[in-house]
Amino acid sequence: MNLGFEVPQKGALDLLSLGALVHRIDPGIIPFRKATEVKIHVSGGEFNVAANLSDCFVQRTAIASAMVKYPIGDLIAERVRGMGVRPIYRMFEHDGVRGPNMATVYSDRGLGVRAPVVFYNRCNEAAAQLKPGDFDWTAIFGEGVRWFHSGGIFAALSETTAELVIEAMKAARKAGAITSFDLNYREKLWKISGGIDRAQSVLSAIVENVDVLVGNEEDLQKGLGLTGPEVHTKSKLDPTAFFAMMGTVVQRFPNVKAVATTLREVHSTNHHSWSAVAWVNGQQLHAPTAELTVYDRVGGGDGFASGFIYGLLAGEAPEEAIKLGWAHGALLTTFPGDTTMATLEQVKAFAAGGSARIQR
Repeated sequence: MNLGFEVPQKGALDLLSLGALVHRIDPGIIPFRKATEVKIHVSGGEFNVAANLSDCFVQRTAIASAMVKYPIGDLIAERVRGMGVRPIYRMFEHDGVRGPNMATVYSDRGLGVRAPVVFYNRCNEAAAQLKPGDFDWTAIFGEGVRWFHSGGIFAALSETTAELVIEAMKAARKAGAITSFDLNYREKLWKISGGIDRAQSVLSAIVENVDVLVGNEEDLQKGLGLTGPEVHTKSKLDPTAFFAMMGTVVQRFPNVKAVATTLREVHSTNHHSWSAVAWVNGQQLHAPTAELTVYDRVGGGDGFASGFIYGLLAGEAPEEAIKLGWAHGALLTTFPGDTTMATLEQVKAFAAGGSARIQR
């Protein structure tokens, strides 16, 4: 099938991400108000995609981000190396008291009828201080980069991070890389930096430079200010509303050749019905539906995005790419933390209709 774009066949990097690195504090099923111990996961939407592509899908990836010289920075940098992701850092010095800091995300897992609770400490975050000119894109893309990825959470951090995303997107397109962007609309983050009006202005300016967009109909409506026809869906797994908006997307952003997202029906914290949907250059694609027993839901969407991108990087047909993304995202919810512990063989087996029967 004609994707509407051509993925470069060679490059020193298969994917480069631009975004914030964070550490997630996880007390498991215990609410924070009663927690006595926690686990620490290294995360960040853009990093998760790069890490998943490296560790599971054996791709050469890198992350352009901020890094602070203090023990939390050392912890995060160790996990970046551990996932096989090449670091491209703008370094910051910590003053020993106020920062700048590596952001903290607090997220318990919930259980059953009790939903997970997520809140942040992004005060004086180093990544929010990143700005145009901090990275030598000419040199980075000059090495050969097949795919460039960023996201809406990073764009929301400050006026300069949004400008940096646009600078990087333009450099990527000039160098011939495919560009993708995960809208990841988060009301809490945009509320403190200008609200929905600023979000729509910023995200629209970014998406003008994007080939592949990740986001559901709510992201498209709230993040980009797009309106779609009144469509009544039977459930959250019904892709009708998503497909109904694609005409509006293409009319507003003719450069966008693919849009993809997960579909999730949450029955309880630990039981989700899971599917995915994509529109690729006019073709409508819908993944199967799986019933998931969820251990940790954080990172499932990034797991889908990385599997979908891998499929396109590997030259798979779009219908196979969406199944790889769907399968990897599903598997990722069975692991603790935000990044993958799956193998490529496991992903392919599940995408092909595999089951949870014991492997001997």
